[in-house]
Amino acid sequence: MKPVTDWFRLEQHGANIRVESTAGLTTFLAMAYITVVNPSILSEAGMDFGAVFVATCIAAAFGSIVMGLYANYPIAQAPGMGQNAFFTFGVVLGMGHSWQTALGAVFISGVIFVALSVLPVREWLVNAIPRNLKFGMASGIGLFLGFIALKNAGIVVDNEATLVSLGDLVSLEPMVCIAAFAAIVALSSRKVPGAVIIGILAATAVGGFFGDVEFNGVVAMPPSMAPVLMQFDIVGALQWSMVTVILSMLIVDVFDTAGTLIGVATRADLVGSDGRLPRLRKALLSDSTATVVGAVAGTSSTTSYIESAAGVEAGGRTGLTAVVCGLLFLGCLFFAPLAQSVPAYATSAALLFVACLMARSLADIDWKDITESAPAVVTAIAMPLSFSIAEGIGLGFISYILIKIVSGRAGECSVAAYVIAVIFALKYVFL
Repeated sequence: MKPVTDWFRLEQHGANIRVESTAGLTTFLAMAYITVVNPSILSEAGMDFGAVFVATCIAAAFGSIVMGLYANYPIAQAPGMGQNAFFTFGVVLGMGHSWQTALGAVFISGVIFVALSVLPVREWLVNAIPRNLKFGMASGIGLFLGFIALKNAGIVVDNEATLVSLGDLVSLEPMVCIAAFAAIVALSSRKVPGAVIIGILAATAVGGFFGDVEFNGVVAMPPSMAPVLMQFDIVGALQWSMVTVILSMLIVDVFDTAGTLIGVATRADLVGSDGRLPRLRKALLSDSTATVVGAVAGTSSTTSYIESAAGVEAGGRTGLTAVVCGLLFLGCLFFAPLAQSVPAYATSAALLFVACLMARSLADIDWKDITESAPAVVTAIAMPLSFSIAEGIGLGFISYILIKIVSGRAGECSVAAYVIAVIFALKYVFL
């Protein structure tokens, strides 16, 4: 068996075990919030919180360790923010499907992603989707998460006359959420490791002080996975109404992964001289298999995390960083009682922070070309207003194709863009 230094090529990357381990811890602290936020979101779909907590840790550990051992990238994985919101609020609560059917869709999209990762069409698919629509999707998911955060914290409430309006900001939940959000932003600006998880725990402590939190303890044996393990309904997911759901899951996962890989690898100076990402197939396979395993375990799509950049800034350059992070997620399995004690307004602060990070993609849109920026904006605003990532993607592609055709620039649209737009259009016409 190869020693650690040889397996991860530490000397070649100018790295060592101590620095890589520290980087792994840094990455873990930056994304540990997902162990609380993901089960909190999926439990609203009717799934067991404790079981999803375990599934989240297992999916994150598996994905991160495989990414490290197989692809040798310092990129950790976990169930994706946005994908979990789409799962709960879009597919289950929005469309009325069971969470078992939604898990079946996650499984199928993961299997398709695995096939695309193996086949030589992966680069073609990544490059086929309009660049500005990608930015619109990323920012739209951010706006969607922000809307969910404000709703869950009671900052935004429903209103029969105006659909939504401002809630009671001087009540406990909105006040604690806003304070925790400000703390997270402040700590993040000072580059404090674990800023998000610190904010969540601080908000939980404040809620506990005012008697608004049911404290369940800190450490215990992991809860049973039985309520969600292998509970996906593949047959239910193979119905016409689920085609665009699976397509949306696949698109978000593929481009979220590709964008994160390129972004983090660039910051780590791991991109080849030709501008290409070495070992791309292995990286995509690591991500796609993690989604399949996550669906089996009982959670929404798993993806590469941009928070891995925190570990890169700490010196992480090899897969050892991701492996250390994955092992720490396994250690999290014993902290389920603490996770179950966290109130919704504490996780809302984290959601709002992540929303702000994702919304930054609006700045990357080509605002000089209205035929590019308009569909991107439609995509972004349609997601929160329709309360569905899939509908935002669908309206974005349809508007993109129509605008390009009417503008006499139909040749600028890829075949893949036409196909996706037609699929969504058929769904709206016949369903």
